[in-house]
Amino acid sequence: MTALQVPHHIAIVMDGNGRWANKRFLPRIAGHKQGVESLKRCAKACDARGVRVLTVFAFSSENWKRPTEEVSGLMDLFAFALSREVEQLQADGVQLRFIGERQGLSARVSRSIEQAEVATAGNTRLILNVCFNYGGRWDIVQAAQKLAERGLSVTEAHLSQAMALAHVPDPDLVIRTGDEQRISNFLLWQSAYSEFFFTDALWPDFDEAALDLAIHSFSQRERRFGLTSGQLDSQAASAQAQ
Repeated sequence: MTALQVPHHIAIVMDGNGRWANKRFLPRIAGHKQGVESLKRCAKACDARGVRVLTVFAFSSENWKRPTEEVSGLMDLFAFALSREVEQLQADGVQLRFIGERQGLSARVSRSIEQAEVATAGNTRLILNVCFNYGGRWDIVQAAQKLAERGLSVTEAHLSQAMALAHVPDPDLVIRTGDEQRISNFLLWQSAYSEFFFTDALWPDFDEAALDLAIHSFSQRERRFGLTSGQLDSQAASAQAQ
């Protein structure tokens, strides 16, 4: 039996918090609170399965268009969750990194981000990238601006090195919950050769079984990166012979 291939890096569009709350006649912020619990559960499950990098889409640059009350509630929840969870993340060996534009964030949120990153910087068991006030187009633009400032030519290699996720390999698997099948400006550059998995599970309901289903689906894929199946077979045979 072929061994299960576990992705090194999983990225997730955590969609469906608001709909989860609406189905229960709760305020939308209740869905976001439950989404935090789902993220904690997912991070532990990824670690247990050997996933070494987890990247999640927490707040997009387009989400500022949402009702003011919801955005304000999200910011308060974000700051509170960080202050409450950092100690446990530190104990679990999770390195927390925040990816996105920080200008425009409140002093409280910015301070919470900085404190969480400093507190967990030495951890190596699991890297958890939280994309907050992030957009894939913003990422490409900010990378190009870095190259211009440094006087570097615009090449794929230089752009990759200037991307906000340059500290980790590109995601092997991108998961989107909530029964939507689009990437919504998430990791446009980094997901060029990622495998995709879409599920109708709303994010607060995404559990270990749902994660296992996504990993199993990934394990059945043949990742060719432009090659043919025959070329991959030849490479595998050569590797075994050495």
